Amino acid sequence: MVSFLDGRVAIVTGAGRGIGREHAIMLAKYGARVVVNDLGGNTDGTGKDETPAQEVVRTIKEAGGEAVVNIENVADFLGAKRMIDQAIDTWGTLDILVNNAGILRDRVLANMMEEEWDAVIAVHLKGTFAPSRHAAAYWRNKSKEINGPVGGRIINTSSVSGIYGNTGQTNYGAAKAGIAAFTVIAARELKRYGVTVNAVAPVALTRMTEGLREMSEEQKAARDPALVSPPIVWIASAESQDFTGRIVEAGGGLLAISEGWHRGPEATPINDPSKLGPTMMELQKKARLNAGMNGKDLD
Repeated sequence: MVSFLDGRVAIVTGAGRGIGREHAIMLAKYGARVVVNDLGGNTDGTGKDETPAQEVVRTIKEAGGEAVVNIENVADFLGAKRMIDQAIDTWGTLDILVNNAGILRDRVLANMMEEEWDAVIAVHLKGTFAPSRHAAAYWRNKSKEINGPVGGRIINTSSVSGIYGNTGQTNYGAAKAGIAAFTVIAARELKRYGVTVNAVAPVALTRMTEGLREMSEEQKAARDPALVSPPIVWIASAESQDFTGRIVEAGGGLLAISEGWHRGPEATPINDPSKLGPTMMELQKKARLNAGMNGKDLD
C-alpha cells in the first residue's frame, strides 16, 4: 500500500466493473478506505448482483486495503444518503466521492422510447446529483463545525459523447453534458467549504464500449480502464486543493482539459427577423466549428 491518500475515505459508485473497479482499486492502493458501490446490473441497468462489488472488496482486502460493499441505487435519493452515511458510520468521515455509475440505452432520436431516455438520465444525472447533494450537506456542516475547509472531493464522470456529441446518444450525451455543467456550478458553490468538484471524460474499453468499433490489440491495450484512474487518484489527494471546476479527458494515451463554452463572434442585434438572415449566416461563418469526438474541429 502507498500512503498518498492515507486516512482519506472514498466512495466510488459503479465500482464493480470497468473504470469504477480500477478507480476503487487504485484509490485503495494509495491508502484510501473505499466504499465500493455497485448494483451489479447489466449495461442497460437491468438486473442486480452483489458479486462484482464483493469481488472488488476482496481484491482490495487481499492487497492489504480496507473496503466495504454498498449496493444502493445511486438514483434513489434516500439510497444515496444511506451510501454517504455508510462511509461516515464505518470510518468516521468522508473525503472523496467518485460518481461513476452509468448505463447505456443507445438509440437514434426518432426511435428513442421514453423509458430509454428516463433510465439513462436517472442513473447518470440524478445518480450524480443525489450522492453529491448528501456529501455536500455533510461537508458544509463539517466546515461550520471546524470553522475551516474540509478538503472534500467530488469527482464526476462525464464523456466526450456529452461534451463533443455522438450520434445515437442523445440521452447519454445530454446526461453527460449535464454532468459537465453540474461540475462547473457545484465547484463554484462548494469552494467556500474547501471542496473541489471536477469530472473526468474517460477513454477506455469497457463493457459499455466494447464492440462499438474494430480495434487492434494495441488500441485495446491503450484503452485499458486502469489508465483513466491516475488523474482520479491525484484529484482525490490533498495536492489538488487548487484544481477545481475542470473536465479532464483521460485514458487512451490522452491527458487533457476540455475547455468549456465561450462566447464567440458578436453582431449588433436586429429586431426584424426578416432582415436577420445575412447577419446570422455571417456569425456562423466566423464561429469556430463544433468539435468532433476527437475534440478537434468537426470537418
